[in-house]
Amino acid sequence: MIISASRRTDIPCCFSEWFFDLIKENVVHVKNPMNPNQIRTVSLTPEDVDCIVFWTKNPSPMIDKLDKINEYKYYFQFTLNPYDQDIETNLPSKKEIINTFKLLSDKIGKEKIIWRYDPVLLNDKYNIQYHIDNFGKLALSLKDHTEKVIFSFIDIYKKIIKNIKLNNIRELTLEEKIIIAETFSLIAKENDLVIETCAEAIDLSKFGIQHARCVDDKLISKITGQNFPAKKDNSQRLECGCIKSVDIGEYNTCLNGCVYCYAGSVNGFL
Repeated sequence: MIISASRRTDIPCCFSEWFFDLIKENVVHVKNPMNPNQIRTVSLTPEDVDCIVFWTKNPSPMIDKLDKINEYKYYFQFTLNPYDQDIETNLPSKKEIINTFKLLSDKIGKEKIIWRYDPVLLNDKYNIQYHIDNFGKLALSLKDHTEKVIFSFIDIYKKIIKNIKLNNIRELTLEEKIIIAETFSLIAKENDLVIETCAEAIDLSKFGIQHARCVDDKLISKITGQNFPAKKDNSQRLECGCIKSVDIGEYNTCLNGCVYCYAGSVNGFL
């Protein structure tokens, strides 16, 4: 069984103590997002958990406690975007987050930390040139601390429309997506990074960009030494390539305050 921790909230950043308490108890009770009265009990014993996939924008509260999960295999999906606090309201400075990224990479190995530039959004401030410039700066800074970058373009979910309008954010045209993808691909190549897209229908293979599996059977097989079947998780979006996992997070609990997030937060932004 693969544990996703979590697409629904930032467990490493906001709920690391809760997570380590669960590990100590070897069990977690997970609410069905569609039916909160339906609760699933999930074993967290090392024998039952093949791999943990952490999703985070700031794992600093967790880094010095990772020895508590030495019996487990895991890797991190680490989102590091170029946005200021008008978009990612409650995150530390970019300098601090970059340092955290490098610290985590040095601790667990660069093959187990995936850089996410996610999502790409546009408004007057965050225009195409802004993204090209900052993607290049981040790639140069992170190239020795990861092997892969995954990016996506913003999806305008119903629950974020208010935030989108307040920040004059808009969807990208096909032409804009092509310009960004082609340039990102060149930058990634210059910095020896594999580049993939997350849950995007657009075919960018002519730029050397493939569709990602963020919960990745190949990486999990490499980390664990076991073979995992490439069976898509049908509970995810059609464009999502992830293999099946059990998410232990809860929507509408994250404290990061990112205006583009579909998962919801508790600070009034969503």
